[in-house]
Amino acid sequence: MSELENNRPIRVSVVDDDPMICQAMGLILNDYSEGRITVVSTSVDGREAVERAEQEHPDVVLMDIAMPGIDGIETTQRLRALRPAPHVLVLTSLSPADTVERAVEAGAEGFVSKTDAPDEIIRRVIGVCKGAPQFNSASQRQLIGGLSRQRPQSRRDEARALLDTLPAREREAVILAAEGYTNAEIAQRMFISERTAKAHLSSAADKLCMGRVQMARLVERADLPEQR
Repeated sequence: MSELENNRPIRVSVVDDDPMICQAMGLILNDYSEGRITVVSTSVDGREAVERAEQEHPDVVLMDIAMPGIDGIETTQRLRALRPAPHVLVLTSLSPADTVERAVEAGAEGFVSKTDAPDEIIRRVIGVCKGAPQFNSASQRQLIGGLSRQRPQSRRDEARALLDTLPAREREAVILAAEGYTNAEIAQRMFISERTAKAHLSSAADKLCMGRVQMARLVERADLPEQR
């Protein structure tokens, strides 16, 4: 969800195989957020995290990547397939090659460093609930670097095929969103109302099981020919 009802606290679940990290994040979010955030659970593995999310419906999950069993990438995919799907912020201290790209494609909407200051962590949790992707400078550099590399033809064709499953107007809206246009600008360019533009994007997101960031990545991967 992008907007919380009645200004209630944001419900957060923390997933990390180190119980000390779970405890530390719980203290930060509960004690420093001035009532804006509440930690509803902590989990030390991916399977437990998904089971808890099905029961507790957190708004945001802070997700460690390196975990035994089901890693953070697969867990993120499973969480984002839930309805309602929580936002996922990757909780990390390192940024190994391809982590950012893989996490985004799985459905993550940003990164939180385990060494970030409390106010920065809180800002990112609140920001992602408002629909703003949360990437620090290191993850942004890695994501941009990944976009600049040549995509294998099979991945490009797969992305194009996915986009082609959408109705023409939804596909057009998704492509415009990926180019950075706001909902109002998309509506203007497509000669429709802003409400209809939002509906097209929401319907496409449901069909593809992706958020706005992931749909933008899909368009990037498709490397569509310019149409003017």
